[in-house]
Amino acid sequence: MPNNTKHLRIASRESALALWQSNHIKQQLELVHPGLSVEIVGMTTKGDKILDVSLSKIGGKGLFVKELETSLLAHETDIAVHSMKDVPMEFPEGLELAVICERETPFDAFVSNHYNSLGELPSGATVGTSSLRRQSQLSALRPDIEIKALRGNVNTRLAKLDRGEFDAIILAAAGLKRLGFDERIKIQINEKHSLPAAGQGAIGIECRSSDEAIKKLLAPLAHQTTELCVGAERAMNHRLNGGCQVPIAGYASLDKQQLTLTGLVASIDGKVILKSTKSTSIEQALPLKHITKLGTQVAEDLLAQGAQSLLDDVYND
Repeated sequence: MPNNTKHLRIASRESALALWQSNHIKQQLELVHPGLSVEIVGMTTKGDKILDVSLSKIGGKGLFVKELETSLLAHETDIAVHSMKDVPMEFPEGLELAVICERETPFDAFVSNHYNSLGELPSGATVGTSSLRRQSQLSALRPDIEIKALRGNVNTRLAKLDRGEFDAIILAAAGLKRLGFDERIKIQINEKHSLPAAGQGAIGIECRSSDEAIKKLLAPLAHQTTELCVGAERAMNHRLNGGCQVPIAGYASLDKQQLTLTGLVASIDGKVILKSTKSTSIEQALPLKHITKLGTQVAEDLLAQGAQSLLDDVYND
């Protein structure tokens, strides 16, 4: 453990899932650094407060990290724990992403009290999701169902399903697993039917760029395979200038020494789906800064297919 670092403060959103993630990091840090005490400082972000408007209308998922970053810059906390799918590519001056931890499943989950899969839903069934990415891919698979906006934390969304407001809802499987709701998952939707968001299922830790002692504390929590995969996904998203405001998806996987990334851009109604898949060897991907090339190549291919016009349609809506 670095000298003089005996207490660490984690900035965390106060949702059940965010607190689970922060407690997970707290436990990991205290395990690998005996003598270190870790405190969780909960705070409510703008993204948590505004629940009656789509994220795409109020500025995107970056709203979930701004207050946490403000506390880091004010030295009120030392690190911030994020879901990687919520983390913008650009960081405020003085802050950086220190590590990405081992990923839970990146896929979406189909949750319903009456149906076992998307295919079982009757025509006209109501499905809830907060994501334009999910909406576009669901619409392509099942244009006969009705998709309605669903905001709130995991417990709130499940409660709305249980009240009968939806026939089914789509959530990230990782969040359900982490909160002990494994039994609510009827089926995980694999990448062939619905590509996940870039970084989905992974936890990232942000800190001040100047805090070398803190970075040394965090280093043992880094997971190289996850950093490679999520790095490629985020590089693609960055080149496309993407966020939750647009239907962009990306999923990278490592098989032996081959890293493969599939990216997607779609129209919201699902009538246009553009995909691109490219691979590279681990030797070419390392060091991590070189992984951006794979993501950029996939993004450029999508742009060549006409992705920009789809993105412009959404941004100009």
